[in-house]
Amino acid sequence: MKVSAKVECGIVALLDIAINCTGGNVVKVVNIARRQGVSAKYLEQILPILRNAALIRSVKGAKGGYTLAKEPDQITLRQVIEALDISLLTNSPSDENLDPVIAGAISDKLWSRMNENLCQCAESVTIADLISCYQENSQFNPETLLYYI
Repeated sequence: MKVSAKVECGIVALLDIAINCTGGNVVKVVNIARRQGVSAKYLEQILPILRNAALIRSVKGAKGGYTLAKEPDQITLRQVIEALDISLLTNSPSDENLDPVIAGAISDKLWSRMNENLCQCAESVTIADLISCYQENSQFNPETLLYYI
């Protein structure tokens, strides 16, 4: 299965914002771009879509940026996919040259089931789940930092 760059970048941006907007901080586009190796101009096209979907909030001004609009456990990957590329959850391959009965059988027994499973999976995974996975696999552990004066 191919996921669009737009969806992948949107998920990465949301995860970056979730990880870095703690304590009321906002996350700037340039910082997401730098940390994730993504074009800031591309992010500037994606983030307003996520804002319009009520997944993030924007703060204007010199100290502006983005923060989550909901708690991480309230944002599912399905919401992100639906905001950025609904075709990922609804498309099924079709060939107009196929016998309609054969195409219908394939659609009923394969594509419909695959779409249903994909929707269920995307609904069951939240940004909080991704944060937990990131924290488990990250080298960064704030509890082990030593502070020197």
